[in-house]
Amino acid sequence: MSILLDGKKLAKELTNTQKERVSYLKKEGVVPKLTAVLIGDDPASAVYVRMKEKRCKKIGIDSEVIRLPESTPEKDLIELIDKLNDDPSTSGILTQLPLPDHIKEQTILERISTKKDVDCFHPFSVGRLMIGDPVFLPATPAGVIKLLERYSAPFEGKHAVVLGRSNIVGKPVSILLLQKHCTVTICHSRTVDLPSITRDADILVVATGRPKMVGIDWVKEGAWVVDVGTNRLDDGSLCGDVDYDAVKDKVHAISPSPGGVGPMTITMLMENTIEAVEVGN
Repeated sequence: MSILLDGKKLAKELTNTQKERVSYLKKEGVVPKLTAVLIGDDPASAVYVRMKEKRCKKIGIDSEVIRLPESTPEKDLIELIDKLNDDPSTSGILTQLPLPDHIKEQTILERISTKKDVDCFHPFSVGRLMIGDPVFLPATPAGVIKLLERYSAPFEGKHAVVLGRSNIVGKPVSILLLQKHCTVTICHSRTVDLPSITRDADILVVATGRPKMVGIDWVKEGAWVVDVGTNRLDDGSLCGDVDYDAVKDKVHAISPSPGGVGPMTITMLMENTIEAVEVGN
């Protein structure tokens, strides 16, 4: 039976520690605050923002959600970001993606102060991550590494394969694995003979957005598998990018979906918001 990489359990442990840190900061007269900007009425985005609000409340962080109509002009959003950058009470800023088509995503991400860029999307933040001197760690990739660390996964000298090359997950998690002294291979939709590569992975991180894409023939016996994906099936149920039931008895360890990386993503976002105050990035 494989080890369950239980993100829900680990998130709870870390949340308790974060509560203590926030309590100490409050005694010092400082209250971390996360401000989220939500544009339009995308249902998934609304759910994510509510989850972040709930977690902030749980650990004692102040939170504010600024909701704007989908027709909001880009210049108005830029003015709002500038205002939040100058607001000393706001320690972390995030703009919930995706943005409406008429707003250039990169323009907005680059407008956020690097000292408040708790999503780690600014090019400066990404560059610092690349050289091993991060301002903040991107939440989902950091959650993947923290989950592997918690269950004592071996890193040094191991072959880590990352399936997916997004700027949010695939690329940054590859860098973090490289910094843990793994030998890293990044695969994507145009990789030839994907299963032959994933079968060689000691650590396999899957972030494709394709339900149950990775089956039993795609994994090495004894591998560590982290499933970043969460997909809703036609019957309303949720599943990951890995066929969990097919794979779980072949691998050494596997994260469930839901209940694996998802809870860790929000936890690491809270970590960044607290660190913005503690370290004074």
